[in-house]
Amino acid sequence: MTARLDRRRPVDEWSARQLGVHPAIHGTGTPEDTGGFVLPEYVERDHDRRLRDRLRRAADRAHPVLVLVRGPSSAGKTRTAFEAVRACLRDWELVFPKTPGGLAALLDAGALVPRTVLWLNEAQNHLDSPAGEEAAAALHRRLEEPGPLVVLGTLWPEYHRRLTAAPASGTQAADAHPHARALLAQATAVDVPASFTAEALADPRVGRDPSLAAAAATSTDGQVTQTLAAGPQLVDHYWRPTGPHGPYGRAVITAAMDARRLGHSSRLPAPFLESAASGYLTAEQRAAADPATWFAGALAYARERIKGVAAALGPVAGPEGMGALPDVHGLNDYLDHHARTARRLDVPPGSFWTAVRDHVTDAADLSALAEAASTRGRFRIAADLYRKVADAGDTSALGALARLRTKAGDTGEAERLYRQALAAGHREAMTDLTRLREEAGDPEGAERLAWQAADAGDIWALVVLAQLREGAGDFDGAERLAHRAARAGSYTVARHLVRLRDVRDPEGAERLALEVDFDGKSRVHSNLWYVRGELMEDEDWERTEGESHYRGLVDGGDVPALSNLARLREKAGNPGGAERLYRRAADAGDTSALRNLARLRAAAGEAGEAELLYRQALDAGHVKALADLAQLYGEAGDAERAQRLSRGLEADGSQAQPW
Repeated sequence: MTARLDRRRPVDEWSARQLGVHPAIHGTGTPEDTGGFVLPEYVERDHDRRLRDRLRRAADRAHPVLVLVRGPSSAGKTRTAFEAVRACLRDWELVFPKTPGGLAALLDAGALVPRTVLWLNEAQNHLDSPAGEEAAAALHRRLEEPGPLVVLGTLWPEYHRRLTAAPASGTQAADAHPHARALLAQATAVDVPASFTAEALADPRVGRDPSLAAAAATSTDGQVTQTLAAGPQLVDHYWRPTGPHGPYGRAVITAAMDARRLGHSSRLPAPFLESAASGYLTAEQRAAADPATWFAGALAYARERIKGVAAALGPVAGPEGMGALPDVHGLNDYLDHHARTARRLDVPPGSFWTAVRDHVTDAADLSALAEAASTRGRFRIAADLYRKVADAGDTSALGALARLRTKAGDTGEAERLYRQALAAGHREAMTDLTRLREEAGDPEGAERLAWQAADAGDIWALVVLAQLREGAGDFDGAERLAHRAARAGSYTVARHLVRLRDVRDPEGAERLALEVDFDGKSRVHSNLWYVRGELMEDEDWERTEGESHYRGLVDGGDVPALSNLARLREKAGNPGGAERLYRRAADAGDTSALRNLARLRAAAGEAGEAELLYRQALDAGHVKALADLAQLYGEAGDAERAQRLSRGLEADGSQAQPW
């Protein structure tokens, strides 16, 4: 049966997708499930200029030319060729045979007329096929006929070597590719480098385009195009595991993802991955696993190179010498980037935290993971990790461990830990100890400790002392302390100073607010009006100087004033006005306003919008929005989602009590 002829069409009618350009990764903040074909901006490099110069000269020649765009997998060969044809031969026609038979049919029919581009993407599929020699000979003959005509192919270097290699002299081996070798001898080759140069990475388009920016941030050695091209398939390899080892490979990859996004920055030990993986598997999957082989199979799946260039887990080079370190793995940077969005709402299972406790030894990693456990309500494991850090000699963990003991109500142990931290040279523990003594009903002991801390240079101890003096009725002493802190540059203490003065001397408070306005934006003055506004009804507030003053601050770009005024509106029973101000605050960069806005939207029955705002707050780093989301899902009747989000908060009864 005669092969159907592929149709010539004007170059402009061909899309990048139709000509074989790989879809690129989505950039930060871009939904990954839209199904759209992502084509980032194009950054021209030196090889683009060489290729385009060759094509422009070919357009003016009377004879056909063969041009090869040569480079390794996912280096950007097809995109390079696509952009060059559109730039130089836009008024030509292009034909793209999909099979060797289709190429032969075009040649037999004489369909390669002048001013045609013959597009041979992955040229090895034509020349290294059973019919490749016949196609090479026919194409060689067409190059001897009139033009202009451009045969434009992409080819990997290894295929080029294979197709052009002659039999070794003195051997009886058959010559496998004589016609292909003769054809390729006529070609002009333009090599596409595997990496972007520093100059290319500095191109403004790299930072402007979301996909390019994400690829540049997550690529090693400048291999941006490999991340752009292989990223989508790497993500698919993770999300849709195949084969008997796929689910176990995904569990291991997920454990690595969670470790990296929660603060584990060093290499990942194999025993940690093996221990953590079980919690990411179903009971049926665990029961079906062969204890002797499942982890080896999982690692093989996780280390499978996608498109020959990227794997989820890769080897880690030693600090010197050759070869990879044994039994440690590194997570692919793009997959790490993907996980920070895709898994931002997920709380790791208990097996993950147990594996951290048993197999992570680096103090910095342990501290970061302890903080992540604490913010997710896993107080017991956080305490275990901080204790492990402290026992290893990093006494900075003692303060965090003491704060956890305070939450648990064990003030005796907390005080012992704070004093242990002080003995190790951590002066900031004095302020914590001061608060602890005050809360325990020992103001005299608290004041003694605060003076010791202040004399040692701890500015926050002055805040505590000022509060203690105020509580004892010594307003003059409190002001002196707070003024001392304000001169040292503490905005929080300056605000406290103004509030103290305002109780007895409103005019003096206003003068003082301006005196300590050391940041140029009247933030202290703003807080003076905020404190006053808290005591007023909404209507009274609108009739006072406070409203006009606050609006002046807002119009002048004082972002904290926006949220302060929004809270006043909310307190006065004006949620609509509060929402408008919270939105302005969020747009101006106050991401903490997102949670307040989400709360108001949820109260108004707009659960969908509230969910979106809580997710935005999470992306901005407000981990507490996890609990807000769990509550939102629970109120909406989505118990399964609420339980999944609350798993870390409720583990070990930690929601009821923090230990």
